[in-house]
Amino acid sequence: MTHWIVLPVVLPAMLAAVLVLVTRYHPVLQRTFSMAGTLGLLALALGLFWRASDGTIDIYQLGHWPAPFGIVLVADRLSTLMVLITATLAPLVLLYAIGSGWDKRGWHFHALFQFQLMGIMGAFLTGDLFNLFVFFEVLLIASYGLMIHAGGAARLRAGVQYVLYNLLGSTLFLFALGTIYAQTGTLNMADLALRVSVLSADDTGGIRVAAVLLLLVFAIKAALLPLHFWLPASYAEAPAPVAALFSIMTKVGAYGIIRVYTLIFPPTLETTQGLMGTWLLPAAVLTLAMGMIGVLGAARLDRLVAFSVIGSMGMLLSAVGVFTPDGISAALYYAVHSTFAAAALFLLVDVLRDRRGDVGAHLRDAGVITGGPLIAGLFFVAAIVMTGLPPLSGFVGKLLVMQSAWGHGLHWWVWGAVLGGSLIAVVGFARAGSQIFWRSHQVMVAEVPDGDTLPPVEAEESNPDLPAPTPPRTPVVAIGGVIAVIVGLTIFAGPVTATMQATADQLFTPAPYIDVVLNTEGKQIPSADYADTPDVDLEEEGY
Repeated sequence: MTHWIVLPVVLPAMLAAVLVLVTRYHPVLQRTFSMAGTLGLLALALGLFWRASDGTIDIYQLGHWPAPFGIVLVADRLSTLMVLITATLAPLVLLYAIGSGWDKRGWHFHALFQFQLMGIMGAFLTGDLFNLFVFFEVLLIASYGLMIHAGGAARLRAGVQYVLYNLLGSTLFLFALGTIYAQTGTLNMADLALRVSVLSADDTGGIRVAAVLLLLVFAIKAALLPLHFWLPASYAEAPAPVAALFSIMTKVGAYGIIRVYTLIFPPTLETTQGLMGTWLLPAAVLTLAMGMIGVLGAARLDRLVAFSVIGSMGMLLSAVGVFTPDGISAALYYAVHSTFAAAALFLLVDVLRDRRGDVGAHLRDAGVITGGPLIAGLFFVAAIVMTGLPPLSGFVGKLLVMQSAWGHGLHWWVWGAVLGGSLIAVVGFARAGSQIFWRSHQVMVAEVPDGDTLPPVEAEESNPDLPAPTPPRTPVVAIGGVIAVIVGLTIFAGPVTATMQATADQLFTPAPYIDVVLNTEGKQIPSADYADTPDVDLEEEGY
């Protein structure tokens, strides 16, 4: 047992308490402590990921209580990968929040930010379904506060909608947990994998219901059609750094599907066989199509990006729905790509909103944007990434998804949705970019008489001799950092895809995970790898 595993949960939790109790009235100290803690979290994530990169699976037993009786945290390839994605995104988002001043527009931003990280990290590391529910609630409670940060009627209305939909998901989650516990007497994931695999055919009714309920819960978190209605308004109205951090939130739902349906309800389990291909894959294809149509029809740039998040989740879950090692590998690569692409776009929307004046995020003509060429270049790169055009990571991820679907019964539908959705997304983003950057500039030029030049930007009225204030550079640096991660993901696509393939292979071989968590070394483990193992007495086997 290594104590390093619990630190990604404990560090932001303790830091959030310090920020509330000690530095509440000291903004500079809040920023310093919050950024230092987030960078420390990144260092921890890198260490855990490196340790798990050779296939090592570590556990942390809270109070030294062994599983399944105690709470355990598990660090394997998948959990450490998701922790690393979150820890890489967090300091960039926080840098933007500090540089743009968003953190000072309301109370307790940094404390809520740290509590949010605590919930996300715990959800990825927990080895128990009930504690997955607990961490879901922690991150959701923090996200409620972040959603309505800085106030506003539209933001409050979107926050209420966000709360209601997630309360529905939480209720379904509790129903599923109650059903599973009544059927098996445990909620530890590894122990459940054992017990579910040895249930007789007459005792699987409750498990089937629970499997469907859990899929609905994770579908709500992942904004899967038709459970996606909460996302466009919530993400579009949220403060920019909050929306950027929320780009990892939908991946929590995808993580839940991958973890639960490879470990507890694997594809070889007859009780839930066909659930992925029958329900998840068609819904994912429709989600992809719906999201990209929303991109084309959006009248505001923030909603356009929100719909692109829905489309990207459809792409990701299409690969998950294939439910093969290649499909999961493609989904994981696309999860990394889409997280940073969505974050970059949400941050760019905020920069454009601030620099376009009264027009804000509406796709209407406006004046020339301060720093327009640089912002236009960043938007161009981010749009290429999100739409999946070559040569960046979106194109690689799209090819991996299509390749993983080849040979599946619905592969033509997947290919059609991916290619058609990409075309629609290109048109939608091209329309938005030309309206914001090209057409606005042409309108300004057309209003200037021949031979004249554009008038200079007016200086502040208080002192006309001073030049106009330069927009802060820190937000643009933060966006550049997110773009740099995307470029790195493209350059190192070979090693990254190899890592994702190794992660998928580990997921489809759950015996080592169960062995480490339950300390069953030397015993025969009835799991997905032993589908033909006859029923065994769990008490006699020491479980």
